[in-house]
Amino acid sequence: MSRLLTDEEIERQLGDLPGWRRDRESLVASYDAPDFPTAVQLIVGAGDEAEQMNHHPDVDLRWKVTNWRLSTHSAGGLTQLDIELAHRISQVAARLNATARARA
Repeated sequence: MSRLLTDEEIERQLGDLPGWRRDRESLVASYDAPDFPTAVQLIVGAGDEAEQMNHHPDVDLRWKVTNWRLSTHSAGGLTQLDIELAHRISQVAARLNATARARA
């Protein structure tokens, strides 16, 4: 099992993840894709990455916007797996010209 990250580790690493933020024991982000088919491609591409890691996100699709929530449930919070998956999702989004959306 991966170890839980400290608050300091999480905040430091979020500095390298534009568009991602902490929401209690999860990392969250939203991406606005150019259109619905591209949003679906983002989910498929990120899903492939998640499957390779055996670490699966919660994802929600609303027209061309994908909403992501990452947490290591078995550890009860955030681990390095969540940070790595956030990077991979961000990379897939960038390749597809999906932009991070500000969240309230």
